[in-house]
Amino acid sequence: MKTKLSVNINKIATIRNARGGNMPNLIQVALDCEKFGAQGITVHPRPDERHIRYQDVRDLKKVVTTEFNIEGYPSESFIQLVKEVVPHQVTLVPDPPEALTSNNGWDTKQHKTFLTDVIAQFHELGIRTSIFVNPDPEMIQHAQVTKTDRVELYTESYAANYLNNREMAIKKFVEAALEAQKLNIGLNAGHDLSLVNLEYFAEQIPGLLEVSIGHALICDALYLGLEETIRQYKQKLS
Repeated sequence: MKTKLSVNINKIATIRNARGGNMPNLIQVALDCEKFGAQGITVHPRPDERHIRYQDVRDLKKVVTTEFNIEGYPSESFIQLVKEVVPHQVTLVPDPPEALTSNNGWDTKQHKTFLTDVIAQFHELGIRTSIFVNPDPEMIQHAQVTKTDRVELYTESYAANYLNNREMAIKKFVEAALEAQKLNIGLNAGHDLSLVNLEYFAEQIPGLLEVSIGHALICDALYLGLEETIRQYKQKLS
């Protein structure tokens, strides 16, 4: 099974919000990503709506025909939004509202009860769930208890160390992936994956179902164009 590419379009919303109005058109970009081969669209709405707005999520649900993935911290407002929209997948991220970007995985042992309750609510609506975790087999073991469908490996440390020693950078991610396979948990990955480091990651990680990529992909699109950028990212995954 080939790894799917989900494009995170938060950066498109950031550019739009910088000037107000509707340029660039977020909905059109999402449709173009799908037309150019993306197999999913990811959004991460935050309470201050500094990029993706809650209304964007509602509007995207009406038009996205591939996999729609909503990620974020499961506050009460986020939970209600997900229940209203009913995406294909929800990815639970432990970042506080003031965080610039996601910067850590869940401590699934400490927050096991909370995550179990949230996941049960989403499962009632048939929504696939994923928990954002560091590449730590113990965190994946505790994630299994929550009955999550998948975990998403937080790949910042891999990306940061890739150019120095890619074999060492990937090692703990392989161990985490093997643990996920052993426990029959689906595996996603994301954060700072790029055209530079994606191919090696996809080659080395067993059972990788999906990667979610936003910042690097949108930056590359400024030079290569969106269609060519998506083509190159999918090529790295193939």
